[in-house]
Amino acid sequence: MAPAGATAPVNELHSVQGGDPGLYAGTHNTPSCDVEKQIRALQASPAKNRAFASVAGVGPSAVPAYLRSLTPVQLRVDTRVTDHGYRGGAATSYQAVLQTGTAVLVDSRGVPRVRCMSGNPLTPPVAQRTTPKVKGDHWASYRPSNVVVVRPATQVIKVFVIFDSHQDKWFHRHRGDHSGHDDQWTKPPKHPVNPWATPVSPLPPSPSSPTPTGTSSPTSTGGAPAAPPAVSPRA
Repeated sequence: MAPAGATAPVNELHSVQGGDPGLYAGTHNTPSCDVEKQIRALQASPAKNRAFASVAGVGPSAVPAYLRSLTPVQLRVDTRVTDHGYRGGAATSYQAVLQTGTAVLVDSRGVPRVRCMSGNPLTPPVAQRTTPKVKGDHWASYRPSNVVVVRPATQVIKVFVIFDSHQDKWFHRHRGDHSGHDDQWTKPPKHPVNPWATPVSPLPPSPSSPTPTGTSSPTSTGGAPAAPPAVSPRA
């Protein structure tokens, strides 16, 4: 971590693991994403389905099963990702920061893989060659020093420990449960993660910077209307 008063290198962010208790929020018995709606939308647009599949790393016919394997949660801290839009018959990519409260689908290691509002596939962020420049609207509480990157949990997560801010209570959600019907209240974790006080770690190296979309409002690859990231750091 950088000494007090020093500036951390541009390719370093606070790092959390996807399985850390308390990393994600949600509403008990209420999913934050309509997975079946996105499946229907992608099936109705084969070109977008192929673009989505190319980012997800699965075959086009495997997209429904892939989406159903993910778990709906909400971010409890501003999170940097690589977001993917759609243009000219192919997926595009750009670095983005998703605001606290954003609904996402996470994989079996707790890594965000889909942004629910837009349906865009997500992948981990990549290192930038220069200091990122913020483009797009940002929210009042946005601070670059508070942004985190989610790293895969060391083991497959069977049950996510999620905080319900409406009830001020904690609950379990089983991996791949996108209905929320099997959510179960549980005791607060003994050591919930504090994403704002985690070690600063370098981003993994990338052979090249992500392809910019050229706009802050790319067409969505998913079934919802296109929705730009509130903050998009550009190199």
